[in-house]
Amino acid sequence: MNNLLQTYLSDVRQIYSTGAATKETSFYTPLANLFNRVGDSLKPKIKCVVNIKNQGAGIPDGGFFTASQLKKDEENPLATLP
Repeated sequence: MNNLLQTYLSDVRQIYSTGAATKETSFYTPLANLFNRVGDSLKPKIKCVVNIKNQGAGIPDGGFFTASQLKKDEENPLATLP
């Protein structure tokens, strides 16, 4: 777990050091990567999807899905709420 946190912090530091990062969204990728690495160790496995579509309350930063939720309806994969 410590290595996951070190990787996350290193990724955030690298993005921040460019001076080109936004205050929030530039850091979504490292956070999603961290969540997905942790999610791979869970049962059921969890997948983080950032910037999911608006389902009536604005655009969420992201959501967590199990594999069965992502495959539930291939025509409308977000028919199930995260």
